Amino acid sequence: MYKIHCLNNISKSGLETFPDHYKIVENIEQADALLVRSYKMHELDLPSSVLAIARAGAGVNNIPLERYANEGVVVFNTPGANANAVKELTLAGMLIASRHINLGLTWVSENKEDTDIQKSIEKAKKAFAGTEILGKTIGIIGLGAIGFKLAKSCAALGMNVLGYDRDLNVIKGEILPESMKIADSNEEIYASADFISLHLPLNDHTKHIIDKKVMQHMKDGVVLLNFSRDQLVNDDDLEDFLTSGKIKAYVTDFPNYKTANMEHVIAIPHLGASTAEAEENCAAMAAEEIKDYLELGIIRNSVNYPDIELTKKLCKSRLIILYHSQTDMRETIISDVIGEAPNVCHAYQAFKREYGVIVLDIDDLVDSKLILDLKAHKEITHVRVI
Repeated sequence: MYKIHCLNNISKSGLETFPDHYKIVENIEQADALLVRSYKMHELDLPSSVLAIARAGAGVNNIPLERYANEGVVVFNTPGANANAVKELTLAGMLIASRHINLGLTWVSENKEDTDIQKSIEKAKKAFAGTEILGKTIGIIGLGAIGFKLAKSCAALGMNVLGYDRDLNVIKGEILPESMKIADSNEEIYASADFISLHLPLNDHTKHIIDKKVMQHMKDGVVLLNFSRDQLVNDDDLEDFLTSGKIKAYVTDFPNYKTANMEHVIAIPHLGASTAEAEENCAAMAAEEIKDYLELGIIRNSVNYPDIELTKKLCKSRLIILYHSQTDMRETIISDVIGEAPNVCHAYQAFKREYGVIVLDIDDLVDSKLILDLKAHKEITHVRVI
């Protein structure tokens, strides 16, 4: 029986994806794998029994990927499972900003004791007059699962869409809406867009990607939408440009102390993936990833090891080897294994950014000496047999 420990509350219907030979356990020391949403794991030392972690969501800033990779623990995320939920909230944020809905709601709340509120509304509402999105241009930076869904929805609402992604393979095979154009650079978006929506991971390359150097090239009165991570935007620079009116509004699903206290900020309390449907989708996808890895060695949607697709086990034993090396060690390791276990009937291998995976199907039982010899390699981070 495989044992799963949840670091956060995980959708019950998603957990039901696990078959009967899986058990949810309260004690992490018993776990073969972990499911997590927002729990901050940077200070968490894993028990040696843990083979994998699945994040029920896309962002993995709460997980120390490199440390766990060096411990031989595969980390998964669930890209696309919450894409529709985030897309819908981004659309809502854009409409709130363009029509000043938040200001109108606040006015009603503040004036609800006014017995003549219907008359007062007619005088007050002109302060909340907004603009329509029809015919406006939205620039979408990042065309992954969320960004491309947003592009299609904005096009359907009559907007012009400019999209940019450094890796256009993410939309390979997709049919672009008629009103969508792929921009040559982010700069083209900054100069042309009435709305700019960020759909990027947070890493060393994207931290503060939106700063004063970028903001000064934006169209006057632009609305900036950030439903990815707060640190994509330099808050100090943002405050200056909101104050000047260059940026009309900043809509974010990741408020921090500074942005939550700024004028012209519409702060949403991280609701992007907080729908019943998204939580179920993420949990079910995470459960499938864990199940495939524990039972078959399949790695799909890993964020710290290369993905590897495998067939069902066709031989007596399946040997799984994870390693960390500056160079691709597949040939060396496979040669060492074949020297001691010559009955290899299938070999699968993958290598990416210093981390590699080798899966060997062997038509025999795997000798314990071979496992010990493999573990003696300083580059090898994990060895197991299915």
